[in-house]
Amino acid sequence: MQVTETLNEGLKRGYAITVTAAELDAKVNEKLAEAQPDIEMKGFRKGKVPMPLLKKQFGQRLLGESMQEAIDGAMNEHFEKSGDRPALQPEVKMTNEDWKEGDDVKVEMSYEALPEVPEIDFTQIKVEKLVAKADDASVDEALANLAETAQDFKDRKKGTKAKDGDQVVIDFVGKVDGEAFDGGSAEDYPLVLGSNSFIPGFEEQLVGVKVGEEKAVEVAFPEEYGAENLAGKAAVFDVTVKAVKEPVAAEINDELATKFGAEDLEALKGQIRERLEAEYVGAARAVMKRAMLDKLDEMVSFDLPPSLVEAEAKQIAHQLWHEENPDVQGHDHPEVEPTDEHTKLAERRVRLGLLLAELGQKAEVEVTDAEMTQAIMNQARQYPGQERAFFDFVRQNAQMQQQMRAPIFEDKVIDHIAEQAEVTEKEVTKDELQKAVEELEDE
Repeated sequence: MQVTETLNEGLKRGYAITVTAAELDAKVNEKLAEAQPDIEMKGFRKGKVPMPLLKKQFGQRLLGESMQEAIDGAMNEHFEKSGDRPALQPEVKMTNEDWKEGDDVKVEMSYEALPEVPEIDFTQIKVEKLVAKADDASVDEALANLAETAQDFKDRKKGTKAKDGDQVVIDFVGKVDGEAFDGGSAEDYPLVLGSNSFIPGFEEQLVGVKVGEEKAVEVAFPEEYGAENLAGKAAVFDVTVKAVKEPVAAEINDELATKFGAEDLEALKGQIRERLEAEYVGAARAVMKRAMLDKLDEMVSFDLPPSLVEAEAKQIAHQLWHEENPDVQGHDHPEVEPTDEHTKLAERRVRLGLLLAELGQKAEVEVTDAEMTQAIMNQARQYPGQERAFFDFVRQNAQMQQQMRAPIFEDKVIDHIAEQAEVTEKEVTKDELQKAVEELEDE
């Protein structure tokens, strides 16, 4: 077998591989010799079938297997000797397309090698870690927001017109073509105007009604409505307004606290303070991580595989295009060409990705099964009622697992670096922390 270098330019590599006919023949004979003791054939005892007959019967099939194994073996041997690691799957193609049995096999292999990543002295990295405490004002603000979610309603003055956000208590009877339909009637129904809990157009027509008023609400059921007998039909609801109520926030007291599972108001405030400070810690970590990545990006410079940069730039351009065109759900749209800005961002991402992968490998950073399970469970909560199906989907999808494992691995590498870097804490207010986070989003 002969391997000859044909290209060595930057990270691009090319090799011509020749597997001689004699080598292939020897490999076929070796396979036949291994299988011979177990082969039975009419007219011969088990294990006694002559080699020429075996070769005639099975040689063609084994030749293809041997060819593939020889090429794979040559590639593996090359990577072992050279130390190269391909950035993507090497491109392999046969060059003598008119090959016939008895000819040498000639193959071209090309790939982009992963670059050598320089060593980094982590002690030279200096970053700030922002620390924010949940002050009483922040706790009170969060408590007030919580009280709003537990709002109640009280009667407005008699004769007051209903506003958007008010609750109206109504009796109604729905009719299609003058006939009442099943499920279209109710008494003392509390409806919050603007909640969009009724079919489109219904709630808007009740804005301005007063207690005791009767109103015919004319609407059309959506074409995709669940009940086939009503889908797309025009309907009239005869509505009687029995009460108009304005929203009032729940009182901030021990009773409110018990609604949210706390023993009393002080205990609820303590829970809110803990939750806020956990959010602050997460936000501060994001700010520190960006600063850490910026420092690493400044400290290293090495060649990048063009194919990885191009693929990343296309992905960035495609993602941003969809963010700017949210109405387009599928991918049936003109090809999005990356700009110089996209390419520059792609270069940073690829450089930092390769760097963190190398640092993590050297530090023997691993993502445990428990960490992966926790990550899957956290994401599964976004699909209420389908958690088990999502869990099974991820378990059976290697690409999805890699997408979920990557950020966990990256965070663990950042933690490893932070342990050796010079990290100084800086106390800030909630607003200062929020501003720092907003600046990350603007970049």
